[in-house]
Amino acid sequence: MIFGNIQNLKEYAFLEDAVKECFDYAGSHDLKAYEKGSHEIDGKRLFVNIVEYQTVEAEKRFWEAHREYLDIHLMLSGSERVEIASPAALEQFDCQGDFYAYRGEGRHSLVLSPGDFLVVFPDDAHKIKMRVDGPETVTKAVFKVKINEGA
Repeated sequence: MIFGNIQNLKEYAFLEDAVKECFDYAGSHDLKAYEKGSHEIDGKRLFVNIVEYQTVEAEKRFWEAHREYLDIHLMLSGSERVEIASPAALEQFDCQGDFYAYRGEGRHSLVLSPGDFLVVFPDDAHKIKMRVDGPETVTKAVFKVKINEGA
């Protein structure tokens, strides 16, 4: 997991080129003006999903992880709490394509606010959409970067 703010990208020069490509794309496109849904950047290798939702209580959420795609969550508006855990510490209860769902308890959390980003790797199960103080509408871009073929 890597957590930061898009205003401080110079601190992340070590990141893989594909991750930096997402930040370059975000810097040269008005993602807030994009329609909700999936937008192709480079076929199945790289695309961005624009999502909008209401945050909810933690008890109403579950964990997810991916093995073929790296996720880069970039907050456009609103704030949400996110928890991170190792999938090995959780119980898998569903799998659909590259979406693995888990339940269990986590130990690490953070708050994403506008401009913040979170890079989650296959060993980073993440529980998203959780409210900070109360329900809030969140809009974010989730870049999907292909890292493994049919993992």
